Amino acid sequence: MPIAPTNDVAFRPPDGGWGWMVVIGAHISIGFAYSTPKALSIFFKEIQADLEASYSDIAWISSIMLAAMYAGGPVSSVLVNRYGSRPIVILGGLMCGVSMVAASFGNSIIYLYLFIGVIAGCGLALNLNASLTIISKYFLAKRPLANGLAMAGSPVFLCFLAPLNQYLLDKFGWRGSLLILGALMLNCCVAGALMRPVGSCLSSPALQKSKEQSDNSNTKQSKQSCGSRAKKFLDLSFFKDRGFVIYLIGNILFIFGAYAPIVFLSAYAVSQGVDQYSAAYLLSIMGFVDMFVRPGTGLIANSKWIRPRVQYFFSFAMVFNGTCHLLCPLIKSYTFLVVYAVFFGVGFGMVFALIFECLMDLMGNERFPSAVGLVTIIECFPMLLGPPTAGFLVDKFDDYKYLFLMCGAVIVTGGLFLFVMNFYNYHMLEKQRRRQLNPKNPKDQDQAEMQNTLNHNFFAKESTVPGNETGSDPQGELASSE
Repeated sequence: MPIAPTNDVAFRPPDGGWGWMVVIGAHISIGFAYSTPKALSIFFKEIQADLEASYSDIAWISSIMLAAMYAGGPVSSVLVNRYGSRPIVILGGLMCGVSMVAASFGNSIIYLYLFIGVIAGCGLALNLNASLTIISKYFLAKRPLANGLAMAGSPVFLCFLAPLNQYLLDKFGWRGSLLILGALMLNCCVAGALMRPVGSCLSSPALQKSKEQSDNSNTKQSKQSCGSRAKKFLDLSFFKDRGFVIYLIGNILFIFGAYAPIVFLSAYAVSQGVDQYSAAYLLSIMGFVDMFVRPGTGLIANSKWIRPRVQYFFSFAMVFNGTCHLLCPLIKSYTFLVVYAVFFGVGFGMVFALIFECLMDLMGNERFPSAVGLVTIIECFPMLLGPPTAGFLVDKFDDYKYLFLMCGAVIVTGGLFLFVMNFYNYHMLEKQRRRQLNPKNPKDQDQAEMQNTLNHNFFAKESTVPGNETGSDPQGELASSE
């Protein structure tokens, strides 16, 4: 599917320059956002013994943190739209750092729920959404590559943060480790400082005029009624967009089955007779492969053959990921578990390198911040329900294979759904386009000719997709306005 253009014709993303420094900052903030809830599990056993908490009590720390990170999406989107990405990422870094330092003094599990789960989770939400938004402002033609490099922060930080946390735990205990981890997370403030507004990197009469219009728009926005602000906070009009609804359903199915295999992979390996250290290495192998797959997927998605069909590429990545889980119960040796971990890393990395790029592709730069906020708050529900449902199957059948079969089946179903429904969506958009170009009465003919002229001029200016230098109307361009 072609790139959804920006609404501001006076501004074009630079597709490079300082944008690559912004990608580095996004790499850091996204890396902490996705790796911290997983890496914290290293401290759980010590915290459980110190605070005399149960396994279920301890597990809620990461669950609340992830839920807060996803549920805080709409709030983050509103703040980014109002103040920009730089101050929001700096605020998120401060919240994460201070909350971890405060948690190191905690003497109850409720205290940790509040500071690690809620406050740090909200800080991660600010980091995640603001980083994704600023990339969409700096990149258009090279956006898949930029997204892939930024999202690679998750496996990179997981590979290094997990052993670092283990080292800190052995040297300083869980309290000292949280204190040091909080100091490290303040580097998100440095990452935010790199995210200077795109307008400060360019200077032109058109950009100056655009900036003045933006200032006037901000003045008008400050006078909006409470009802209008509430509508912008949670814009339900996205549900009228057929492409968005298709994307959302497929994404929910993927998120439901995505995290349980990560949580239970080591335990499954141990149940197959693998020693604990070798079982733990499976996650390291997966993260290491994931580290290289994400930017590689960005390069592939940026090619002239894949870029217009990125939605289908996303569907393939989901089906590939789910198929790996369906085959996992057939594995009985550690060698093949390593092979599974490699392919799991490939599938997982492909999906997460494309998951936000596909949303940008559908919504465009202007609508993306609000859209990603709505998507992330909805995603928090399948994220919370997926691992407990998988654990219920293990408890009921006393066998891990049903866990992998369930997750694989759900993810494959989501991938096939996206493939079929995107094909249907493109067919309907093309049918609508032909109807506009071939009306039945003269009045409609005049309107269609005018619309066709506007579309031709618009696409001639906005065509930046590799391989579409002619400026012709790419297939499916109306998706962003459907």
